[in-house]
Amino acid sequence: MAPTTVPRTSDELAEALSDTSRRSEILKSQDTLREFITDYAREYAKSDPGIEQQIRDETQRQFAEILKGEQIEGINRLNLAPDAQPVARSRYYNAKAPGASLDKQFTDWTSYLTATWAGATTQEAFAARSEIKKIQNSFGSSVPSDGGFLIPEQLRSELLRVALETAVVRSRARVVPMETLTVPYPMIDSTSNATSVHGGITGYWTEESGTLTDSSPSFGRINLMAKKLTLYSEIPNELFQDSLISLEQFMNESYPEALAWFEDVAFTSGDGVGQPLGYLNAPAAISITKESGQAADTIVWENLVKMYARMLPSSMSRAVWVANNDTFPELATMALSVGTGGSAVWIGDGGGEAAPPMRILGRPVIFTEKASTRGDAGDINLVDFGYYLIGDRQAMQAETSTHFKFSNDQTAMRVIARVDGRPWIQSAITPQTGSNTLSPFVKIAARA
Repeated sequence: MAPTTVPRTSDELAEALSDTSRRSEILKSQDTLREFITDYAREYAKSDPGIEQQIRDETQRQFAEILKGEQIEGINRLNLAPDAQPVARSRYYNAKAPGASLDKQFTDWTSYLTATWAGATTQEAFAARSEIKKIQNSFGSSVPSDGGFLIPEQLRSELLRVALETAVVRSRARVVPMETLTVPYPMIDSTSNATSVHGGITGYWTEESGTLTDSSPSFGRINLMAKKLTLYSEIPNELFQDSLISLEQFMNESYPEALAWFEDVAFTSGDGVGQPLGYLNAPAAISITKESGQAADTIVWENLVKMYARMLPSSMSRAVWVANNDTFPELATMALSVGTGGSAVWIGDGGGEAAPPMRILGRPVIFTEKASTRGDAGDINLVDFGYYLIGDRQAMQAETSTHFKFSNDQTAMRVIARVDGRPWIQSAITPQTGSNTLSPFVKIAARA
């Protein structure tokens, strides 16, 4: 139907329907009637902008009513009920973890600390503690008993999520969930690519119908054994009594940052005795010795070039430089000698006005005080953290005491996490050709 014949208002509609010939044309068939009604509705909406807003409001209202009703097949909707289980926001969330049974009851730190604070004497608090212990005891064979209360999985995973954002190692390492205190993890026992790869796979070129030579890789395993990391703090009782909102902020920010801090220290330089084995102490780590005549506590361009040359080729795209803050002056003033002259090799042009590029030989540079101090072994490292394993125990506990610091009117609080970390590769690799071994962990030796 031509647009010029379509009415746009109620008056024009009445006029069209009062015309016998027009009415006959409109009612000629179901199709002409449907087309007329559709065109009229479209033109009417154009003539009154408020119609579109009314349609939008009514659509939203109807959609809201649908969402309030029963779950529709194929649609996953957010449950906004006050007692609903919160949506997991962390990739560390494990629905099968012991603490997952507590998520519906404790949706935030405020509700959890209100119940587990040693100074809480309400019936609600006693009932909540009993429920936590009941669930904790049902996992007695896999959850160590330290006297504390099991932390809900939603809160545990949130602690790890925030820690992930501030950590140097965890955010780049290979994280392995641990449902028990000890988890064996497979590895390929590879030490050389000279005649085979992946610890024993050998390839042969053979003639048609020729005899094949047997070969097989040599597999080993790494035992991840959860070590106990205890975070301890003393908190004024007033925070528990009057300002749980402030305390929740503390738990959402300070504890995750502390967790990331102490984990990073262990993942970097831990000796493996009662704590993770840090990448600086990895059996596969390669140390680059200083140059002939190199002054103490200095870093020269040749050090970095040689470190880069010893990185495992498959790790080049993931490797990062990890350096102590004290190394920055050496890196920023480092020069490449060319004959009797030379030039800066890192900062480049700009007269010192622009920020440094924070990349060396194309790989990112991460400054951290957790690396060795300048001049010591490992003050700057080239690392592929894809070869570092972190074992995450799927249970975390919290405990408070009002007696230990009774005279100070403080609550002693501790959070116990269990975690392990160790290098995945146990030996530097001898390449097929070349005179130097290769590794995903390369550090500079001490320059005394």
